[in-house]
Amino acid sequence: MVYPRFINIILLSTTMLDILDKITYRYAPSRAISFETVHVFKALQLISKRSSRSKLIKELELGEGSIKTLIKHLKMYNLIYTNKCGTYLTEEGRGLYNKLFSFISECELPSSSIAIGRFNYAILLRGFAYVIRSGIEQRDAAIKVGALGATTLTYNQGFMMQGNIIESLENEPYEILMKLEPKDGDAIIIGSANDRLKAELGAKNAVIATLRMAGTSCKIR
Repeated sequence: MVYPRFINIILLSTTMLDILDKITYRYAPSRAISFETVHVFKALQLISKRSSRSKLIKELELGEGSIKTLIKHLKMYNLIYTNKCGTYLTEEGRGLYNKLFSFISECELPSSSIAIGRFNYAILLRGFAYVIRSGIEQRDAAIKVGALGATTLTYNQGFMMQGNIIESLENEPYEILMKLEPKDGDAIIIGSANDRLKAELGAKNAVIATLRMAGTSCKIR
């Protein structure tokens, strides 16, 4: 069930994803694009706190040429500006960032019975539990960007997996997930990988896939 108060958020997130997708388009005569929407997603987070080109290279693990193209495309859509001190979000970029992350919370997570990677990254999507099916779509999206996979939970008076309450979740991961302040109707996606960035990108790409699914369901309605 789609709660009415979330429909505007869903449609808004779909519009914002369309903007992020456009950042990844190739505009002649630019070089071939070697970054994806998920990299733009994380780049906005980094730039929201001020960032340098070297930091973007390090944190996104992309080459200098790719970061130059990414910055150029973000400027084309008036989402960022640069000066000698670094890279910043414009007013428009800050507005997009604030709206997109108004219903998202995230954290790192230790290995557990539900998150088996050496590194695990959890993202809560406020009000998106209704979108979750078997979790295969989220798993495939995570694998696409180099993660081992993704675990998808929902929350309804407790953490649930495929409609069943999880009773074996260890104390530490449980306490960390509760810091995300889950509420009934929320979804939690955990990306797992053998390195920290792939776990995070896996979770974020699974989130993007979930937002796309939500947007499709609203359009069908």
